[in-house]
Amino acid sequence: QVQLVESGGGLVQAGGSLRLSCAVSGRSASSYTMGWFRQAPGKAREFVAAIKWSGGNTYYADSVKGRFAISRDYAKKTMYLQMNILKPEDTAVYYCAAAYGQGSYDDWGQGTQVTVSS
Repeated sequence: QVQLVESGGGLVQAGGSLRLSCAVSGRSASSYTMGWFRQAPGKAREFVAAIKWSGGNTYYADSVKGRFAISRDYAKKTMYLQMNILKPEDTAVYYCAAAYGQGSYDDWGQGTQVTVSS
């Protein structure tokens, strides 16, 4: 099990940028796939991006490709989501999550609010 704490959310105008951080603690993250998800009011939670902690392979939802970039810092045990060219439809609570090996995302952070004004 890992513990996850997000930070970096806030209010930004459309076209702006934000960087979210997810601090990872607990067991070693080397066997994990780390992901970002988001949930807008009245909508289901959706996948945004993921990264394999060891290999660095990245995956993105079509809606954020070319605008968002996921990365991780081994030494700081922190994952990031750089969000550029933000749109009002990106407004949501963003969560980081961890999946061990080939398993499901079982460990979740508390979420951080991102609001994009038009």
